[in-house]
Amino acid sequence: MRPRTLDEVIGQRHLLGPGTPLRRLVESEAPMSLFLWGPPGTGKTTLAYVVSNVTKRRFVEISAVSAGVKDVRAAIDTARRELGMTGRQTVLFVDEVHRFNKAQQDALLPAVENRWVTFIGATTENPFFSVISPLLSRSLLLTLESLSDDDVRVVLERAASDERGLGGRATVAPQALDHLVRLAGGDARRSLTYLEAAALLTGSGEDTITVEMVEKAVDKAAVRYDRQGDQHYDVISAFIKSMRGSDADAALHYLARMIEAGEDPRFLARRIVIFASEDVGMADPTCLQTAVAAAQAVQLIGLPEGQINLAHAVIHCALAPKSNAVVKAIGEAVGDVRRGLIGQVPGHLRDGHYPGAAKLGHGEGYQYPHDFDHGLVRQDYAPEQIRGQRYYRPTKHGAEAPVADRWARIRDFLRGS
Repeated sequence: MRPRTLDEVIGQRHLLGPGTPLRRLVESEAPMSLFLWGPPGTGKTTLAYVVSNVTKRRFVEISAVSAGVKDVRAAIDTARRELGMTGRQTVLFVDEVHRFNKAQQDALLPAVENRWVTFIGATTENPFFSVISPLLSRSLLLTLESLSDDDVRVVLERAASDERGLGGRATVAPQALDHLVRLAGGDARRSLTYLEAAALLTGSGEDTITVEMVEKAVDKAAVRYDRQGDQHYDVISAFIKSMRGSDADAALHYLARMIEAGEDPRFLARRIVIFASEDVGMADPTCLQTAVAAAQAVQLIGLPEGQINLAHAVIHCALAPKSNAVVKAIGEAVGDVRRGLIGQVPGHLRDGHYPGAAKLGHGEGYQYPHDFDHGLVRQDYAPEQIRGQRYYRPTKHGAEAPVADRWARIRDFLRGS
């Protein structure tokens, strides 16, 4: 089912439009060097094959897992001879190029510099950390994105009907198709592997691939979960409430359930980040740091490894002392603003740096807290209309207890009580 033209490639629309480097490479006879960086199953090898097929160039594939400097030089020498004798160019595709050491990458430099080959390197690792600068600076870096569920669905539907695939010999039940899409996790190659395995179970008059067949072929039960339906809202609600109730085991169960059902890990990470401030807050300020770090890690490495980072954050959130003082504080402050309790900024707090500000008295009388003992000075900070309002009411839970004591002393001092 490998695409034969760029128009057959599914996904990566940002790389395939008119005027893009890939289009120019296909439409031009000039050699070019590219790095394709993206998750597994997003089409890196496919794009290299398409470039070779469409341009009628020789295609030579080297795997960095097994090849050495000798193999690289041999491929380049053959490409040079072919170019010199027939004028035919060669696409040298190096899969998992990040696994090459410096010496192996150095061996590619002459071919790239002299344009003896059209070099295409595929990597799942950040090239800025794994590829030598001279090679990277002489190449274009194209970033591939994970396929969407709709993209994977198109891949599967095409494979079911195309003669290169099942050729219509078996149909895929809608529920089975949904399950295959979830299992793929944005990986087209994985989706086709699972479809092929399930298709082998058809026969004896049964030509419809069912959910049960997919479960049996892949040895993975279908999680009854609809990301747009009730299950989505029920499970994420139970997930949040389990963390709020400090039941780490239950929270991990719901996390695993959503991951296995194909829920977007970035959505889960966002919910955990929100929870860290909404339900933990100042009772454990490090909880937000863990949640944000997990969200960044998931963005960087994806699944399946990202589930470890999510689990780390979930356990931290579930077992942390709880406080909703932060969310209540901002809620009440926003509520007052919406009710019209705005007021003028006190004159001594206004910006006094721009020309003419001094004539208006802006900044006059402001006392710089660092000039006073303990960094505190009694002066009005809030507009007069809300001077008596109290928004942040810290609890005595966890790390918020000393914050509560300190805030009480500071507030009493500032208010003159």
